[in-house]
Amino acid sequence: MAGGTRKKMKKKLRPEILIFDVDGVLVDVRGTYWRSALETVRYITGKRVTYAELHRWKSKPGFNDDWSMVSAWVSSLGHPTSYEEARAAFERFYWGSDGKPGNVRNEKLIVTPRQIEKWAENFELNLFTGRTRQEFSFTFERWPATKYFRTIVTMDDAKKKPHPGGLEKILGERDPATALYLGDNIDDALAARDAGVPFLAIIAPGEHGYRQRAARFRALGALALLPRANELSRYLKKAN
Repeated sequence: MAGGTRKKMKKKLRPEILIFDVDGVLVDVRGTYWRSALETVRYITGKRVTYAELHRWKSKPGFNDDWSMVSAWVSSLGHPTSYEEARAAFERFYWGSDGKPGNVRNEKLIVTPRQIEKWAENFELNLFTGRTRQEFSFTFERWPATKYFRTIVTMDDAKKKPHPGGLEKILGERDPATALYLGDNIDDALAARDAGVPFLAIIAPGEHGYRQRAARFRALGALALLPRANELSRYLKKAN
C-alpha cells in the first residue's frame, strides 16, 4: 500500500516552477566558501581544521550562512567571535586582501547555460540563495544563463534560511505544490518543508557524512537524493 501511494505521488509530480539553491547545486564551492571557512577558522584559532569537521558544522540547522557557522565553530574552540568579526575575517579570504586575490576567483559553475535554457523551455526558473547580492552578482552577472531566472532571492532580499520567506516571496499566491526546490543543505530542506514546497536534495554518494545527511534529508521529506542537479530531467521523466 505504502509503495503504491509513493508511486501515485511520483506520477503526480508535474512541477511548473523550479527553484534552485546556488552553492553546491549550480556552483562548486569547495575552493571558494569551503576553503575560506577553513582558512578563517585557522586564522582565528591557529588550529588546522578539516573538511570532515566543516561538514559536521554545515549539517547543523542554521549554518547555511557560513559566517554564522564560522562564528559558532571558532567560539567552540575557545575563541569567542561575533558574527560581524567572523564575517570580516572570512571576507579577507573570500574576496582577497592586501593585494592577494581571494578564493572567489576559484568559482566554478557546474551546470551549463544550455542545460538552464532547456529547463527554461518547460518550467519557470527561480533562485533562492544564501549569498549576498554582491556575492551573487560577482559570478552571475556575466553568466549567459542568468537571464532565464525570473526571480532571484538573495540573503539581502529575505530572511535567512531555514526561514521559508525566500520561497514564499518567489511563489506569491501560487500553490507551493506546483514548485520544486533543489538544495544541498539541511537549511534548504527545512525551508522547503516549512513553505510546503516539494524538495530534491543534491548530495553525491561519497560526500562527507553522506549516510547521516541522506537520512536527515529523507526524514525532512526529500522526494529523492540526486548526485547533481543535471540529473533533474532524468528524475522528472522517471517520476512521470
